[in-house]
Amino acid sequence: MLANFVFKVCGCRPNWRVEDIIPKAIEEIRETVGNGRAVIALSGGIDSSTAAILAAKAIGNRLHAVFVDTGLMRENEVEYVRRVFSALLPNLHIVDAREDFFRALRGVRDPEEKRRVIGETFIRVFERVARQVGAEYLVQGTIYPDRIESGFRRFSDKIKTHHNVAGLPPKMEFKAIIEPLRDLYKDEVRQLARRLGLPEEVIRRQPFPGPGLAVRIIGEVTPEKVELIRRVDAIVREEIERSGLSDRLWQYFPVLLDTKSTGVKGDRRAYGYVVAIRAVESMEAMTASFAKLPWDLLERLATRITNEVPEVVRVVYDITHKPPATIEWE
Repeated sequence: MLANFVFKVCGCRPNWRVEDIIPKAIEEIRETVGNGRAVIALSGGIDSSTAAILAAKAIGNRLHAVFVDTGLMRENEVEYVRRVFSALLPNLHIVDAREDFFRALRGVRDPEEKRRVIGETFIRVFERVARQVGAEYLVQGTIYPDRIESGFRRFSDKIKTHHNVAGLPPKMEFKAIIEPLRDLYKDEVRQLARRLGLPEEVIRRQPFPGPGLAVRIIGEVTPEKVELIRRVDAIVREEIERSGLSDRLWQYFPVLLDTKSTGVKGDRRAYGYVVAIRAVESMEAMTASFAKLPWDLLERLATRITNEVPEVVRVVYDITHKPPATIEWE
């Protein structure tokens, strides 16, 4: 409706195209890094992947793409990153930092504290790799909604800390942080990724939070809880993708609640975990509506989860829009 009014009624002409970002971003990265080297936080998602390709086009093999295995990733995430990006990025480093993250998260329950701890641990790992490769600059895939939710604007309240925006330690060993996607929304990043020639499986991936499964576990994060929610997440993704609904959903994932409930396993009383399923539709993540998934799909999800993950005895479905809720629970 707005486009019709602006372009047809008022006669205005569009003077901005997403592909115009490419030469500007490349030039910005070149000017900032100069003859130096940079590291980028590669998660395998659309944002960091697009930023990585832009940086590689700008400085070539002076970019070191670092995938940190935090232990908080989805199933087979490390294998996916190795398979997809080994050919796209000349210097790909996969760092096993699982022990660092679980040690730092021990006893942490507050969601903001989780994000702060994960952000600090993340940067410490990066600084370690940066010293090894002689990098002085950090490239990030921060996008515009991340900055809004982190309260970067004068009139924006902070909704939650994004670990690649505000959860960083005050003293960092990098000369500058470069965020080439900082003014783009997610749909614009996808358009840009296609222009850059990224594989469709990267472009179509649903968003995944920087802190990983830690913010899909309410309360303290432990290796056992992460493994549990990882198994549930694989079921949720498999069923929704098989249903043919994944393309119209912005995100879909389970959350492990910090409470237990009574159930029945066989003919015996059981006391186990409660899992909430969240599925939303959105265009840019600033607002979102809960997805009205078919009853038979919800039934299959609940049945498979409680059968295949015996620690779970109850499955609930989140029917809250954004706002008032955020998409992620923490």
